[in-house]
Amino acid sequence: MNASGPINLRYEDIALGAEFETAMHTVTEADIAAFADATRDHHPLHVDGAYARSRGFPAVIGHGLYGLSLMEGLKSELKLYEETSVASLGWDEVKFRGPIIAGDTLRVRFRFVEKRPTKNPARGIVVETLDLLNQRDEVVTAAHHISLILTRQADAAAAT
Repeated sequence: MNASGPINLRYEDIALGAEFETAMHTVTEADIAAFADATRDHHPLHVDGAYARSRGFPAVIGHGLYGLSLMEGLKSELKLYEETSVASLGWDEVKFRGPIIAGDTLRVRFRFVEKRPTKNPARGIVVETLDLLNQRDEVVTAAHHISLILTRQADAAAAT
């Protein structure tokens, strides 16, 4: 699914089992270096190509948390909750299943697997299962993400 404007799904709009796929992003050494600078994690696997090759990789590799962050960024580009997201409640069952190598072209495939109301009727919890896939359709990162989003009741309350 590709959106040109916000979709703004509300809790009631979430269909369990619905799947989405993001646009692709080709990872560069500059992307990885920028993440290293932002996080202060300059391990040589991430910034030194010769070192990475000495450890069996064809180029520098992205941090595991870079992959997780990229998953959220690519998913955000779909604008599913552009104006309806309240908060990210966390990531569970995160697995780094393969390296993210400079030059890889990645995309996210995800689906809604759970939803539940909260004590506040203006908000609901949605759980997604996500896979970050490379150009060979290999899962490099897998995780569950929990989001707090607005309900239609929140819209009604805002209108009064």
